Amino acid sequence: MDKQLVILDINNNKYTVKDVKRFSDHIFKFHATGVSIHEENGYIFKINDDLRYQILLYMKNLNL
Repeated sequence: MDKQLVILDINNNKYTVKDVKRFSDHIFKFHATGVSIHEENGYIFKINDDLRYQILLYMKNLNL
C-alpha cells in the first residue's frame, strides 16, 4: 500500500485523503491560486501554496 496523504484541517485535525487524484484535480482546478477554503467530509481546509506544494510532492513521489 502506498503512503497515504494526510493533511491537517483548520482545526489541526488529521484527514486522510482517500482519493488523492480526485482531490488533487479539484484543488488545482478550483483552488489553483491564492488562498481559499475547501470543505470535504466535514473537514475544512485552508488551501494555499503550502498545501498545493504538499499535494504536488505527494503526486510526484507516486508518479501520478
